[in-house]
Amino acid sequence: MSAPRPLPLLQACRREPTPYTPVWLMRQAGRYMPEYRAMRARHGFLELCKTPEAAAEVTLQPVKRLGVDAAILFADILLVLEPLGVGLEYTRGDGPRIHRPVRSAADVERLKPVEVEQAVPFVFETVRLARQALGDRLPLIGFAGAPFTLASYLIEGGASREFLHTKRFMREARSAWHALMGRLATVTAEYLNGQIAAGAQAVQLFDSWIGTLSPSDYREFVLPHSRSVIAAIAPGVPVIHFGTGTAGLLPLMREAGGDVLGLDWRVELGPTWERLGYDVAVQGNLDPGILLTSVGEIRRAAAEILAGAAGRPGHIFNLGHGVHQETPVDHVRALVDMVHDMSAR
Repeated sequence: MSAPRPLPLLQACRREPTPYTPVWLMRQAGRYMPEYRAMRARHGFLELCKTPEAAAEVTLQPVKRLGVDAAILFADILLVLEPLGVGLEYTRGDGPRIHRPVRSAADVERLKPVEVEQAVPFVFETVRLARQALGDRLPLIGFAGAPFTLASYLIEGGASREFLHTKRFMREARSAWHALMGRLATVTAEYLNGQIAAGAQAVQLFDSWIGTLSPSDYREFVLPHSRSVIAAIAPGVPVIHFGTGTAGLLPLMREAGGDVLGLDWRVELGPTWERLGYDVAVQGNLDPGILLTSVGEIRRAAAEILAGAAGRPGHIFNLGHGVHQETPVDHVRALVDMVHDMSAR
């Protein structure tokens, strides 16, 4: 029986040489794809997440259409918050809302205990179905929201620009904050390990809102909890650690852990990787807005990022955040093809 062929994305996570730079995209399954819009016409968002056959189909759609080097699980970072009893609702147009936000130590104590395996079995079934369909052709990436981003949703009650409730809570109720973050870190680690047990071969920890913090706040209020999540992940499974607005936080994020550091578009990949050290892999970091321009502009921008990586082992090409819904599908496919062509060794 022959050994399975190497998968470039997993090789890049381990900083091993690859025949070309692997590429996948955050939000590569989403509203810019007609296949996804057709699914959403039949299912509400939460219903789609909780229907494993449909969620697995969405997970696989970009693999068929785009030629990417990995599938990423279709789910939502807030699914593990619903069992806490905070009144999670996905509203059309306004996004997720928390009807009973956490604003005090008493609120933290009232949160229901979460048994992850019983709380989100549909996610693990989606992973199993998607992995079965992928076989050994491509890896499947699992993901979760990082404790800070989850806590901010709980405290703010939804999306925020200033995160004032969160910042006040951190400083005025330090013990409650760390208790909340500790609970979320435990749930997140169990959630990611559950995905791995179901078949995910790498995982990404999304700290989407971490860029709102100063380095000193990150060090005190976040780093220990992100580190505990990453340290608890099943040995041998690559962890991608990603946040946005993190130019001043990347050294601390590296300290928190991860085999790969995700970079957003606000930093230059080459000099940033040099500062972080080449003994960590990096992912990124095309501005998603560039995909709305011409194919020529996309090629120029992608070539600049590849030049910054200089062919070193350990670069995964991605966007600096998710694909915008207005993005032409043909532009996304063109990006994947050109990254493969321009980086061929």
